[in-house]
Order: sequence, then structure tokens, then C-alpha cells
Amino acid sequence: MSEIDKRNRLGEEPFTYRITKKGTVVIYYKGKQIKFLKDREALRLIERINEVENNIAELQLLLAKITGNFKRGNEKLGKNK
Repeated sequence: MSEIDKRNRLGEEPFTYRITKKGTVVIYYKGKQIKFLKDREALRLIERINEVENNIAELQLLLAKITGNFKRGNEKLGKNK
């Protein structure tokens, strides 16, 4: 795990999720919605969440991988233009 998260960003537990009544999954990063999954994708994620539910580090890594590379470091530059 240490090779994957060298800066210990996932230790802060930035990712959360919510499963709706319809079976969709909403993933949040620091309280902001970043990903919305439905149908087969949601079902697969729910199964994986149930497998790693007790291991917080694995759950954070799973949610990080699902969201992909959405944060690149230049987000503030766009606001100042």
C-alpha cells in the first residue's frame, strides 16, 4: 500500500460514497460530488465495497481508482483567468 500512496493522501480519507435507493452510487471527494455510477458499474462497485468494507485503506484506494485521474494540480489556474 505504501508504494501506491507515497504521500499518504488516502490516509486522510478524502473519498466518501452514498448508495441511493435506486441502486446508483455517488462518489464524493472532500464533500464534492465527482462521480455518479449506475446500472452495471454501480452493482460491480457495490460488490467490491462489500468485500473491502472493513479495510478503510483498501476502500479509499478502490474509490480513488474508480474516479480516475480527475485532479491534476492546475485547478486553481482556471479560476484566476
